[in-house]
Amino acid sequence: MTGPKTNERPGTRATLKGYHMSASKARVVLNLIRGEDVQSAAEILAGTTREAADVIGKVLASAVANAVNNDSMNAEELYVSAAYADEGITMKRFTPRARGRAAKIRKRSCHITVIVSRLDEDRLELLRVARSAQAAASRSRRVASSRRRDEPVPAAQYDSAVQVEENDIVDSTVELDNVETAADEVGAQVIENEETVGETNEDETVSDDTTEETK
Repeated sequence: MTGPKTNERPGTRATLKGYHMSASKARVVLNLIRGEDVQSAAEILAGTTREAADVIGKVLASAVANAVNNDSMNAEELYVSAAYADEGITMKRFTPRARGRAAKIRKRSCHITVIVSRLDEDRLELLRVARSAQAAASRSRRVASSRRRDEPVPAAQYDSAVQVEENDIVDSTVELDNVETAADEVGAQVIENEETVGETNEDETVSDDTTEETK
């Protein structure tokens, strides 16, 4: 026995007709959200990089809005009961090829339909339990983080940190003194070298004068 026809499926629907995309590309994304609750489907679409994800996200939001405004349903109790893409019109164009021939270009389109329905009681209860547990875990993490920020630093830990900083300052001072001492030594060595060079030049000058007098 075949299932219900496409236009006879229960639920609130939203349809986008004539979108310029092949139906096969849209079906890849629709397969990801079929059977998921509305919140999870929106998160899946937000994390999908395909072009069809943005369009299908808008169709899903439209279906949820139709259910809330027209059928007085709660958006948190809805799930994607059906999602499919039908082929639309195909525009045929031609592109020139070698030897005077022409090749076909098929610009395909599709009709995207998303149907949302209310979850059954068992699944709805499981969803509520999961969401409450997730909210409790998130709240406990926030409280723990806030307590870690507010609790004072232990005195021993503070003293050790101060001691470490003082040791770093002392080490830096010692290193700076060593650098200054090395700089002074280098400067004194340079001065001694200059004096030695000057004395050598004077001796050479006196020697030259003595040689000239002897001649």
